[in-house]
Amino acid sequence: MSIAYLGRESLRQLKNMRAMIFTLAVPLVMLFAFGGTFGGAGQVDSTTHLPWIVVTTIQVAAYGGMMSALSQAFQIVTERSIGWNRQLRITPLSGTGYLVSKLVAALALALFSIVVIIGVSIALYHPDLSVGSWLLAGLGIWCGVIPFALLGILIGQFAKPEFAQPLFMAVFMGMAVLGGLWIPLQVFPAWVADVARAVPSYWLNRVGQLGALQSGDALTPAIVLTAWALALGALIVWRYRRDAARG
Repeated sequence: MSIAYLGRESLRQLKNMRAMIFTLAVPLVMLFAFGGTFGGAGQVDSTTHLPWIVVTTIQVAAYGGMMSALSQAFQIVTERSIGWNRQLRITPLSGTGYLVSKLVAALALALFSIVVIIGVSIALYHPDLSVGSWLLAGLGIWCGVIPFALLGILIGQFAKPEFAQPLFMAVFMGMAVLGGLWIPLQVFPAWVADVARAVPSYWLNRVGQLGALQSGDALTPAIVLTAWALALGALIVWRYRRDAARG
């Protein structure tokens, strides 16, 4: 794998102003709206026993990280439509190197989004949480977006240009709702919460909360997120090899 190509791919994502605005503007608006509503008076969430502003920040950071990771789909769809993938196959860059570069670029953009959102929350709302807890929460969310980066790559490999955006929005909105990143799952019927536990966005939110608490069962989120990552990774490899065989 070319380290130079990997670096260029990551920098290209970070310099993509459209992607940066898309993956930062909406989460920050959510933070300002919900933080201003629930961030004052030391309100505490009765479920997690964390300050409401911390719970809100974790939700928004997970939302932004997930959006950033999934957005890699558009770049891959564009590259496929112009034949860039076929051109790369005649270069020394291996298929593994290409896929890893996409994963790293998605994670770089997600990390930037998570850090900015948490940093803005700390600067504006001064939540009552230690630096160590914030670091663990942010690290947990960042590791937790790996399945979403892989899902974005998979969508990019399957979707046609005209269907990429509707498919992205359907997947993203479904994951956001089931993960409790927009609306607390407590307001839905019990069966919705049961379904939510099978999707990675629920555990992405949960792993951030566990990091902030520095306690709790982190094994279950790790198992679910790893299982999703392995399954999606296998599908990506299968699809890439199939495309390569077609030429």
